[in-house]
Amino acid sequence: MTEGEKQHIYALRLKGVGYKAIAAVLGKSRDTVRIFCKHNGLDGDAKVVSLNVKEQMKKHVLCSSCGKLLKQKGRGRVRKFCSDECRRKWWNENPQARKKRETATYNYTCPQCGGSFSCYGNKKRKFCSHDCYIKYRFWSEEDGI
Repeated sequence: MTEGEKQHIYALRLKGVGYKAIAAVLGKSRDTVRIFCKHNGLDGDAKVVSLNVKEQMKKHVLCSSCGKLLKQKGRGRVRKFCSDECRRKWWNENPQARKKRETATYNYTCPQCGGSFSCYGNKKRKFCSHDCYIKYRFWSEEDGI
């Protein structure tokens, strides 16, 4: 079974689709799908499975991005993701989950190009881009630029 088929089975089980329907879509036998689901904690009534997985993600038993089982450490913050890749992927796919404060947005004028720009969370920023910084810092009128 390929990785794509495994992800397809996982996605269909989360939507509440049964073994027979998944097997028909993938062209596999019902037992192959059932065994895969049993080994990955997706066995049982399909509707209950889809509800249980969502609840487990909320309680941080499963990774919020890929759905793998998380191993929580005894101390510290509760893990929500199984890896840095999953964490980055989830935040890139869910920008609305970021809670940005209006007081942390700063408006500046670039000393090189004179353009106005805004940035989030950086009080000390001076330039609108790295190119403007390089031109301001290293290039001069004497260079003819």
